[in-house]
Amino acid sequence: MTYIRKPEWLKTKLQSGLQFVHVNNIVKEHGLHTICSSGRCPNMSECWNKGTATFMISGEICTRSCKFCNTLTGRPLPLDPTEPAKIAESIQLMNLKHAVVTSVDRDDLPDGGAYHWAETIKAIRKTNPDTTLEVLIPDFDGKTELLNIVIAQKPDIISHNLETVRRLTPSIRTKAKYDISLKVLSYIHSQGIIAKTGIMVGLGETEEEVLTLMDDALATGCSILTIGQYMQPSRKNIPVSEYITPAKFEEYKITGLQKGFRIVESAPLVRSSYCAEKHIL
Repeated sequence: MTYIRKPEWLKTKLQSGLQFVHVNNIVKEHGLHTICSSGRCPNMSECWNKGTATFMISGEICTRSCKFCNTLTGRPLPLDPTEPAKIAESIQLMNLKHAVVTSVDRDDLPDGGAYHWAETIKAIRKTNPDTTLEVLIPDFDGKTELLNIVIAQKPDIISHNLETVRRLTPSIRTKAKYDISLKVLSYIHSQGIIAKTGIMVGLGETEEEVLTLMDDALATGCSILTIGQYMQPSRKNIPVSEYITPAKFEEYKITGLQKGFRIVESAPLVRSSYCAEKHIL
């Protein structure tokens, strides 16, 4: 595939600052993993300077090898039983009003890491009772008994990303299935918790497919949608098919709101946890 030059609207400046250094030091001192750094998020400097970060639990090695993701893949290490406490303490040190936690996929574990998720949420709630919490979870193969383990801890928002349109899912997400992700979102909503999802565009999808995805997500009860530009994080990842214009992102936002989403974050640099603190009711 021919290399496509990155447009001006996607070029970001590296930032520093005391708050960025403070957050960076906490992450390093506690041996934490963040999707900000492992995913090479373009908003890392902005968010860290605001004193926010998206923590990634269950290690840094994923059992899946999605074509868009820069997270390490392979055989994960055993879970760190001290990780929940470390995450909770870090959130306290950062004085976060809203925290976001995600994880790698742990298909190597019988529970997919669900109990580790529960322990992490418990620790965060105990140490930071006033902090609102969003969790961005794997699909747990759609098993409701595993989803219930996380749901029982009652995070404020449970997010699970569709990532891309139905047609591209098999080639982009490998093990994950579009309909399983819809089932997960539907189950989250059925349990009375805000359901949220996110997608990337620029992978070769059509506008019609994006609009169909919106309808599919809305049918599950999902009320928050994020749309951002896919950017190839490394040479091993799938190349960008197209850079979507800011005007088209704005059009998607307007359409999504008209269709019935409560919140739509749609812009080139939007990622699933971007401005997450604004999504609490």
